[in-house]
Amino acid sequence: MLKGRLSEVFLAADVDGTLLTDDKRILDKDKAAIRELRENGGLFTIATGRGFAYARPVAEELELDIPAVIFNGAAVFDYNRDGFLWQCTLPETACETIMLIMERFPTLGVEILRGREVYTVRTNAREEEHIALGKTNPIRCSIEEVPPDSWIKALFADEPEVIDEVIVFADSLRASNLHLVRSGPVYYEVLPSGVNKGSGLKKLIELAGISGRTIAAVGDFMNDLEMLQAADIKIAVANAEGIVKAEAELIVCDNNSGAIHEIVEWLKK
Repeated sequence: MLKGRLSEVFLAADVDGTLLTDDKRILDKDKAAIRELRENGGLFTIATGRGFAYARPVAEELELDIPAVIFNGAAVFDYNRDGFLWQCTLPETACETIMLIMERFPTLGVEILRGREVYTVRTNAREEEHIALGKTNPIRCSIEEVPPDSWIKALFADEPEVIDEVIVFADSLRASNLHLVRSGPVYYEVLPSGVNKGSGLKKLIELAGISGRTIAAVGDFMNDLEMLQAADIKIAVANAEGIVKAEAELIVCDNNSGAIHEIVEWLKK
């Protein structure tokens, strides 16, 4: 692909473990690659499990001019115009499932994400680490004090071995009206049924009127699978889970070594 044909590409990148290094930085070489892609007519955005507040520092640093897929596909947000283009919310019955999990695992950190608001209803060390990612001040309250409508997702945070047990217990609840997904070693999320990064990317393409582009997507974790499946070019970073690498047709360097730079260089060849 010649440089001029970068104009045909729309690249969507996962954030944590893909675009960001392990210490949560965007490498200068990756910034330069994104700039080159955009200057040559290509499109770039992020597709992340992060909510509105947590994704905002990344969007602002990159000066995103394309709406982002956030909340693991449950919303499309335009940081350039500061507004939701679309969002999907949990059924009110999700609260019962969330509370059953909280009762069974009393050490879990628990967040409820609702539009632009973050409610921390139970905290632990992993939850405090997560809060620090967004440089935000969550509303700290009980789950009963969270307004009962318009919940976009719930997030559980704890040590990997606890999350392993949470997954087994959550599966036993058979909540068919929900989509429960592990979004990282220490995170497990409750989303509306049918929602994932793949469906979110398709919604973004529809809402933004993007057509005639080659869709490329890159990720590292199991919550990126549907996004890769929705793309024309499926890419995994070297640090990706085995199941993600198996889905990918291109594997680039790890997230600490300039994965976005390598992707753009590959697209030019």
